[in-house]
Amino acid sequence: MAITIADIKKLREMTAAGMMDCKKALEEAEGDFQKAVDIIREKGKLVAAKRGDKETSEGAVRARIEGGKAILVCVGTETDFVSATPGFKALVDEIADAAIASMPKDAEALKEVKCANGYTVDQEIGAQAGRTGEKTLLAFYGWLDAPYVAQYVHFNFKTGAIVAFNKVVSDEVGRAIAQQVTAMAPISVNADDCPQDVIDKEIEIYKQQMAEDPKMAGKPAAMLENIARGKLSKFYKERTLEGQSFIEDEKISVADYLKSVDKDLKVLGFKRFNLND
Repeated sequence: MAITIADIKKLREMTAAGMMDCKKALEEAEGDFQKAVDIIREKGKLVAAKRGDKETSEGAVRARIEGGKAILVCVGTETDFVSATPGFKALVDEIADAAIASMPKDAEALKEVKCANGYTVDQEIGAQAGRTGEKTLLAFYGWLDAPYVAQYVHFNFKTGAIVAFNKVVSDEVGRAIAQQVTAMAPISVNADDCPQDVIDKEIEIYKQQMAEDPKMAGKPAAMLENIARGKLSKFYKERTLEGQSFIEDEKISVADYLKSVDKDLKVLGFKRFNLND
């Protein structure tokens, strides 16, 4: 059957794919619009396979909060030319909305969640790849559930964080701590929940530094171990949330700030993602 310009424009409105892609899909589907949509979506899978080794250093981060639940998602793509388009932004918003509505346990589960149009997140990401010809993927998904949650996404949409608190606080306090996490990239809330493998790696670095220092030659192993562990206090101050200087008042730590708000206030956890990390 003859494919008209009107048909091509209609399919383009349905999929946001290029004019030639729409024409080819309609020809292959013999004018069946639903089949043509599926063909364009399948093209996304081929793009993903062909461009599997490409970097996805561009994209967009989104956060959503509903009651005491929060999600953070990021969809990655290859260039800012694509990430800046209305279609890409709408896709990330669509996925964020689907995530907060269903609260899947992890990224793989989120891929199977259906968006408002009935297609899964994974299918929608594939369709985006088919439209643009760029590798597109779910770069990050995290969630929190607590008495109170806060979020902050940087204005460039490449970095964001969600934070969980043990009790309700003002929006101002929640935003301040979420900004702290976004800007300062702590690895844990405090020393107690710092991952053991991170601690072990830091100690090894300190030991190596001392091994290369002539002044430390011949020192007992136990002494070197104690010195290395002593250096961890500085590490905790710089890399844990509670130990860091508060960005709005560097004279105090985040722990001090939390106590000034409420002596029993605690951060239970956080999720952070930066496309450039």
